[in-house]
Amino acid sequence: MYKSRFLTTCLVSIVMMTGCSTAQNNSNDLKAEVVEPAPDAGFIERPELQRKRSDLPFQKVWIKPGFEKSQYRELIVAPVNTDYMQEMDWMHKLSSANLIGNVKKDIGELAVYFHDQVVKKFKEDPKQRFSVIEIEQQHNAPALRMELALIEVDPSQSVLHAMSWAGPPGTGTAAGAVNQRRAAFEGRLRDVDTGEVIATFADRDMQDAGPLDLTRLTWYGPAKGIMDRWAEQFVQIANRRPNEIITDPTAFTLRPF
Repeated sequence: MYKSRFLTTCLVSIVMMTGCSTAQNNSNDLKAEVVEPAPDAGFIERPELQRKRSDLPFQKVWIKPGFEKSQYRELIVAPVNTDYMQEMDWMHKLSSANLIGNVKKDIGELAVYFHDQVVKKFKEDPKQRFSVIEIEQQHNAPALRMELALIEVDPSQSVLHAMSWAGPPGTGTAAGAVNQRRAAFEGRLRDVDTGEVIATFADRDMQDAGPLDLTRLTWYGPAKGIMDRWAEQFVQIANRRPNEIITDPTAFTLRPF
C-alpha cells in the first residue's frame, strides 16, 4: 500500500517537473504499479482462471481456449449489475440516511450511464464490428451478450474533504496528497445461443491524480471518465488484430485549478 502511494506521488512529481499533463508511456506497466486489482466480487464464477495479459488493458482476463471472435456479428449489452458492489467504507461516514439513499440512487444511474456508453461506442464504431441489438430474440446471426457488474466506485476528493477524511492539500494524508479516485467492474461474454460463458474480464482504474480537486463537483464525477475509457477499450478489443497490443491510456492529470 505504501509502495503504491509512493510511486503515485513520484509519478505526479515527474509530470510536474516535465511540464506534461499526462504520463502514458508503457501505460499497462504503469497502471500495474499504481492501481491494485479489486478483490473478486463474485460476479465471475471462476475468477481463479483469470490472469493479467500484457497485450490487453484489463487486469484480469480469461478467454476460452479455441474461442474465435470472428464468428460473432451481433452484440447485446445487458443492463449493468450493481448487486456485487464492494462495501464502500466511506459511506459509513455519512450520517444521513437520505445521503446514503442518494448515493445508492446515483450508483444505479451510473450503471445506466455505463451501459449506455458501451452501446454508444459500439454503434459509433466506424468499423461496425458488431451490430448492437436491444432485444435478444431479435438476433439473426451468432451473437454475444456482454454482462457487466459495477463493483466499486470511490468518491471524488471534494467528498473526502467534506467528510474530514482528508486535510488541506499538503497535509500528507493519502487522500490529500494524491487523488486516487477509482472504479472497478467485472464482466463476462456469453454465447447467446448456447448460454456458455466464453470470456471473463475485470478491471479497476483510476481517474485524474492531482493535489487539488475543484473540477469534479459530484462524488461520482471521476467514475464517468473511467467508464468512458472502458467503453472505448471494449471496442478496441473487438477490433483487435492478431498480436496487436491494446494499451491502457491511464492518465495522471494534474488539475491544480
